[in-house]
Amino acid sequence: MEEKRKTNFIREIIEKDLEAGKWDGRVCTRFPPEPNGYLHIGHAKSICLNYGIARDYRGTFNLRFDDTNPCAEEQEYVDSIKEDVKWLGADWEERLFFASDYFERMYGYALRLIEKGKAYVCDQSLEEVRRDRGSISEPGKESPYRERSVPENLELFAKMRKGEFSDGSKTLRAKIDMKHPNLLMRDPVMYRILHAGHHRTGDEWCIYPMYDWAHGLEDSLEGITHSLCTLEFATHRELYDWYLEELGVYHPRQIEFARLNLGHTVLSKRKLLLLVREKHVSGWDDPRMPTISGLRRRGYTPSSIRSFCETIGVARMNSIVDMVVLENSIREELNRTARRVMAVLDPLKVVITNYPEGREESLEAVNNPEDGSAGTRKVPFSRELYIERKDFMEDPPKKFFRLAPGREVRLRYAYFITCREAVKDEKGNVTELRCTYDPETRGGDAPDGRKVKGTLHWVSAKHAVKAEVRLYDHLFSVRDPNEVEEGGDFTDNLNPDSLKVVKDCRIEPFIKETDKSERLQFERTGYFRQDPEDSSGESPVFNRIASLRDTWAKMQKKK
Repeated sequence: MEEKRKTNFIREIIEKDLEAGKWDGRVCTRFPPEPNGYLHIGHAKSICLNYGIARDYRGTFNLRFDDTNPCAEEQEYVDSIKEDVKWLGADWEERLFFASDYFERMYGYALRLIEKGKAYVCDQSLEEVRRDRGSISEPGKESPYRERSVPENLELFAKMRKGEFSDGSKTLRAKIDMKHPNLLMRDPVMYRILHAGHHRTGDEWCIYPMYDWAHGLEDSLEGITHSLCTLEFATHRELYDWYLEELGVYHPRQIEFARLNLGHTVLSKRKLLLLVREKHVSGWDDPRMPTISGLRRRGYTPSSIRSFCETIGVARMNSIVDMVVLENSIREELNRTARRVMAVLDPLKVVITNYPEGREESLEAVNNPEDGSAGTRKVPFSRELYIERKDFMEDPPKKFFRLAPGREVRLRYAYFITCREAVKDEKGNVTELRCTYDPETRGGDAPDGRKVKGTLHWVSAKHAVKAEVRLYDHLFSVRDPNEVEEGGDFTDNLNPDSLKVVKDCRIEPFIKETDKSERLQFERTGYFRQDPEDSSGESPVFNRIASLRDTWAKMQKKK
């Protein structure tokens, strides 16, 4: 990651802290994912922010897994998160941590609060705890177990750890204030009983810390200076501070920023997991998913995602970012870097009747007009070609400048051709065009100065490589899929056209010389890369990364 630094309110806070000599001049940030799903583009924003700050201020960056819920966490998620963070370019070096690394120390801190009379064992169920919490306008009701003695609480908590009680029968709660205006401060639960195996600690523990209790302690134990969280944790900051102050331990500063909300998709791991489990998508890495693995499989680059995160910046207020901003980040990069090839997605055969049978020639094509160092390639030309079916119309409207009966167009890098006849099948469908070419127009203009308005891409039928192309579009048909009618579900807004599979695409043979991981521009069509999972057969499979321009906005205006 070496993108240009862009200032924001968090950097301003850090610079003031450094000027004041706070934290002994250190900067230490962390990315603390819960291993209960795959990371998405919203997490990428947090990774780029936390790692970018540590890098720019010569600090340190920790990767820490908040693995406090064994019922939802899996090693698969841990492995995928590590891969995604590394792919984005964030280097945690040797600083890989887990909340489970601190379970024993957290237990000791809990004993300290009990001994101070600031925590107690409660026999109420979680449902009863929620019921008695009250509301913004009504105070909560104190637990009947709130005044247990310190010795009794210590004894019961020890028995909880030993596994002597069933799931949900007891919790450890902080003793704060059941009338507090912040509902999170009304005797929050610190530990619950879960007789469930943990992916790292096995059956060693049957009590697990709640997020709010664990999170601040993890930051404290690791010496984090600036604990960067999204806005939904602003109300949690008071509890974060209370725990650390009551324990008298090292106290980082929590700062909240706006989370990323991206149009035409969802960024909730719960909802993404539902899409996977209900098979609305093929998996976490489905190229339509906003997961980092899905974007990577589709063909996005780490630099394009980092550029996107830099573009949207860091704000204090939530808002929805249009998908086009993300798409433009990869368009801008690939326009500069991607080599061009010609590919015909819906082939219509063209026979050049005055071109000698059996003759072939090689024409020179520019690999990237934006990059003079990209060089050129050879494109084979022969009597029989394929063009896009949409590039021909029998009865074209006034502003249709492509091929039609009697009309002349340019074949890119090749010749002028004129359509003489459209051959049809018994149903009246056009199956073949018979054309003539002007041999004096090879690779340039006509010697007599005549002009044509249309230039078409094409491939030689004899030399073309057959491929499958997958055209991906927005996963949801509305900007905010979370807005549903009463009784509806966010899946009601799924876009039925989010994936179109083209089986009979034809690509120029230069494709054989490219690496499978290379991103390419199919001229006049979009940016593509071979699917890393499904391109092992004889015919390659290409994913469309992005179209050449934002066509979705235009489509929406027409509706």
